[in-house]
Amino acid sequence: MDFTQIAIFLVIAAIVGVIAKSLRQPPLVGYLFAGIILSLGGFIKDTPTLSSLAQIGVTLLLFLLGMEMNLKDIPTVGKSSIIIGLGQMIITSASGYLLAILMGFTPMASLYIAVALTFSSTIIVIKFLSEKRDLKSLYGKIAVGTLLFQDFIAMIILIILSGIKQGSSDPLAILTIFIKTIVLFIGAFLLSKKVMPILYEKVISSSNELLFIVSIAWALGVASFVSGAFGFTPEIGGFLAGLTLSNLPEHLQIASLTRPLRDFFLTIFFVYLGAKLTIVSNTLTVILEGVIFSLFVLIGKPIIVFIVKGLLGYRKRTSFLTGITMGQISEFSFIMLVMGESLGHVGKKEVGLVILVGVVTMTMSTYLIQGAEKIYSLLSSYLVIFERKKTKESVLISETKLTDHIILVGAGRTGLSLTRYFKKKNLTFIVVDFDPTVFNKLTADNIPIVFGDINDMDIIEASNIKYARLLVSTVPSFEDNLLILKNINLIKRQLPTILTAGDMKDGIRLYEAGASYVIVPEIAAGEHIRHILDVFGTQGERLKEVGKSHFERLIFT
Repeated sequence: MDFTQIAIFLVIAAIVGVIAKSLRQPPLVGYLFAGIILSLGGFIKDTPTLSSLAQIGVTLLLFLLGMEMNLKDIPTVGKSSIIIGLGQMIITSASGYLLAILMGFTPMASLYIAVALTFSSTIIVIKFLSEKRDLKSLYGKIAVGTLLFQDFIAMIILIILSGIKQGSSDPLAILTIFIKTIVLFIGAFLLSKKVMPILYEKVISSSNELLFIVSIAWALGVASFVSGAFGFTPEIGGFLAGLTLSNLPEHLQIASLTRPLRDFFLTIFFVYLGAKLTIVSNTLTVILEGVIFSLFVLIGKPIIVFIVKGLLGYRKRTSFLTGITMGQISEFSFIMLVMGESLGHVGKKEVGLVILVGVVTMTMSTYLIQGAEKIYSLLSSYLVIFERKKTKESVLISETKLTDHIILVGAGRTGLSLTRYFKKKNLTFIVVDFDPTVFNKLTADNIPIVFGDINDMDIIEASNIKYARLLVSTVPSFEDNLLILKNINLIKRQLPTILTAGDMKDGIRLYEAGASYVIVPEIAAGEHIRHILDVFGTQGERLKEVGKSHFERLIFT
């Protein structure tokens, strides 16, 4: 690839990535489409060079995964996440395998396709849960825990495939692969405990430039060594290099420094994948098969999660919101199929098929995740079949008998400050929050709390909203606060509300929807500064005095 080709390559990827972002899609979906456009336009010719650059991106992706993956985290994701992850993977892979066999794929190709369909995208799910501020919710924590478990299983599968790539699959060869794997993990463990902390602390960590260069060199150097000396793929070497740095105090700083370079090469990887989609023969057949498998992922996988979570005793809403996040395939699905193609287990058709399923499901699931609450409200009455009569969440939703009380939605820093104020003033109140950590803390402090989302009708009834005197929401989500106002209108009450808005535009819209008072932080900050100047003037000593008092309050809040 010459300079002009690389420039065109990156310009098209950037343009389509921006378009994808404007459509509320993750950029990687745009990069896949960019690959299709570049391939159809005849710009992608030097495939070996492109393949090598793409491999660097995957190696750095697994390097960061290894650095951020602490094996001690597996038990902490919770028994429910592990059971849900395992149950979903077994049922999805079995169903996907049967579906692929019925569609005429070979047993080996069916196995690859089935396993590829089981994994969901950690990048996409965490991105949109973070935007919705649902990472700390019960369903958000279960979803992220399930994804962490899936990533762990995906790495095991990739290591096995990487070992098979060495050649024979007879018992002696498999034993050799197993011994090599053990040796590499022991070596990575010893390096992470005995060598790398000393080296980084004494020589490297003082310079960001060295931290970046040495970490990248270490990732690619170990990847090359593991590939040459042990016969595994460079990607597995990158993962092991990340594990050796996972115990460093600087591991988050290293991740922050290396992530932009990873993203650059991953862009090439996804464009490369998009280009592979256009070289598939029998395009119409592949499109039809892709639609069928995409529907299986978008509808079948969430239903499987509904069933597993329902059997575990979760309420239909929690099951639905968790399930809807799983309706796409993962980056690991692409990596596994590319690796399978290099082994001769699958052909270009299967690789192209899974890429097509990825494009469709990643695109559609982003809208499903963003609109999950609206979809749930439409389907709620039909989802009762996925809920047991007695759920494990019902014990957290005992209906309160409070009257003339304040309902406080959200007990983060602002909410906790308000609970202290309410107690000091002897005001009757109840908290509504969906964060399990907050629920446990407030319960231990003997503060009345209903665990769940205020826009869930069961939670609305449990908070006894019909007899409340005031509702205060510290949640800055416009959609959540708008739903609160709509639900108040449904019960035909003129309940005073104090809501929080993310910006002035949302604040105005909430007033128009019927809010009594809206707090806009950017405006409130200016008003507070004006108040401080009115009360304490511009004298440095007085400001220092009040600042010291404020500092102490911040520490103990």
